[in-house]
Amino acid sequence: MDTAGIQKQSFGQTEINWDKLHKTKFYVAGAGIFSGITVGLYPMSVVKTRMQVASHNAVERNALSVIKGLLKTDGIRGLYKGFGTVVTGAIPTRIIFLTALETTKLAALKMLAPFKLSEPTQAAVANGVAGLMASFCSQAVFVPVDVVSQKLMVQGYSGHATYTGGVDVVRKVVKSEGIRGLYRGFGLSVLTYSPASAVWWATYGASQRVIWRFLDDGNAAPSEGKVLLVQAAGGISAGATSTCVTTPLDTIKTRLQVTGHDKRPTTKQVVRSLIADDGWTGFYRGFGPRFFTMSAYGTSMILAYEFLKSRACFPRLHRFQLSNVQGHVVVKSDDAFKFESCCRHS
Repeated sequence: MDTAGIQKQSFGQTEINWDKLHKTKFYVAGAGIFSGITVGLYPMSVVKTRMQVASHNAVERNALSVIKGLLKTDGIRGLYKGFGTVVTGAIPTRIIFLTALETTKLAALKMLAPFKLSEPTQAAVANGVAGLMASFCSQAVFVPVDVVSQKLMVQGYSGHATYTGGVDVVRKVVKSEGIRGLYRGFGLSVLTYSPASAVWWATYGASQRVIWRFLDDGNAAPSEGKVLLVQAAGGISAGATSTCVTTPLDTIKTRLQVTGHDKRPTTKQVVRSLIADDGWTGFYRGFGPRFFTMSAYGTSMILAYEFLKSRACFPRLHRFQLSNVQGHVVVKSDDAFKFESCCRHS
């Protein structure tokens, strides 16, 4: 077997597609795993949001001062403002996102097969299209959750209104603006998160293939440590790239969503305000916390995601034969596919 074939086999053993997933196990376990990750990283989202909406004369202008201010006024609870809303809305959002992601990726890979693209290119295109579609489909649920949670994150800060909880936010927004108020910034959300998702998944998919070329030693069954290393490196690369590309739009979107009902600035007014206050660097307010959050969340999420997929996979026995290779279950087809996928024992 040539080197390219060996490398392709090695990566193939870590790739588990939608048609080989146990859907119930994937969703149930995933809800718990991703919620746990959110608990650990949520405070950085609160800090990032406050930095993005701070007025020009606000005292708390950097991450450390924002954290100190929250701890001083609200204690640890201050770092979790809006958390209940996010967790509640995250479950249906993730179900929609992951379903669209996996089904679109599988369809894209099949459509790209005749073009004989290189593995990194094929992975980048398929994952990018899948990430774009997944984010777009989930926005209908995500945007209202985002609007409510961000209003709770910044309540009482830099002149923003205060609320008694998520239900109070919904009631007041609907009363003053109607249902449309819950979708304020929807267009910018789509323009922010869909490209961010596309860039993230495209970078993740392509970077893994590139990294495998340097790490592959010809062993048909890569060690678990090596697999984790490649996945983590891919997650970090994806988070860094996505943050750099999409932070300006995220800053504008956040300001539109949290501004009081009576002000309702336009996108142009928000842009002018940011430039007047801080110049072009104003678009990168909260970049540090957002970079940390996206890199840390992306890396931990993708490791949990890939681990979950490996534990929720099952071979299609009517099409494939199973054999054991160095402690791994290798799925081999009876037809043209010499090496289809590899699933670890659960």
